Parts: sequence; structure tokens; C-alpha cells
Amino acid sequence: MNENSLELQSGCAVRPASEQDMKSIRRLVWSAKLDPTQLRWEQFWVIECEGKLAACGQLRNFAGAQELGSLVVAKDWRDRGLGSYLTKYLIQQATEPLYLECLGSRLASFYTRFGFTEVSVQELPQSLKFKFGLSQLAKTLFRIPVTIMQYQAGF
Repeated sequence: MNENSLELQSGCAVRPASEQDMKSIRRLVWSAKLDPTQLRWEQFWVIECEGKLAACGQLRNFAGAQELGSLVVAKDWRDRGLGSYLTKYLIQQATEPLYLECLGSRLASFYTRFGFTEVSVQELPQSLKFKFGLSQLAKTLFRIPVTIMQYQAGF
């Protein structure tokens, strides 16, 4: 997949999630060992391929900010550009400054390709400081490699 294109492979379609997708979304989020709390189907977008849920991602709303979260591609559908497509799609859907937190340098590198840069807890809007501050506490106490990032428009 070309980094700058926004094309979805044949047989796949992106759409807002429906309530019927919630079981599949939960299964994907659990499979990726992501935080299963605060999953609201109304905030999710999904990619469906050949009648199956292949990927999901969520745009969570906070006061003056949004969080790109719970972005997962099903194991059988990885390495086909779905994660890149959904990341770009969610960036386009965002209506507020966009943030995310991710584990590990590999994921941080992935998001850097789309214009996300690392930020400190102090740089976050007030509405995200508590939520992301807990992650930073875990990072300090348990040496968990959490990175907080903000999308830089015009990248």
C-alpha cells in the first residue's frame, strides 16, 4: 500500500460500527491485550472484508480533544494495509486535536509515519491529563514502554 494513498483493497469497506459489531470489537480488543474498558460502539469505525470484521478503531471524545484508540487488525488480515488505511481514515474523521497512547517503539514508529509526534503529559489538554497520566505512572512504576503522541496537522 502506498503510504500517501487512501485505498482499500477489493472486497473491503470502512463503515461506522453498529451495535451488532460490539462482540467482534471486544474480541479484537482482547486479542490485542488492549484496555477493554470504555468501548462504545458509537465511537468505532470498522473495516469489513468478505463479510467479516477485519479491523476496528475508535475516536473517543474528550473536552477539546479526541483519542485514537483500540485500533486493531484481525490476525488473518494483517500486513495488507488495513491498519494504515484505518489510521488515515480516523485522522480525517477527527474534529478536535487528536492524541493516542501506544506501547512499544514499533507502534510509536508506525504512528510517526502518519504525523504523530511524542508529547509529555504536561502538554496534554486538561481532559486527557488524568487518563494518560495513569499510563505514565505505570510507565514509571513498572517500566511499561508507553508513548503519548499528538497528531500534527499539515504533516
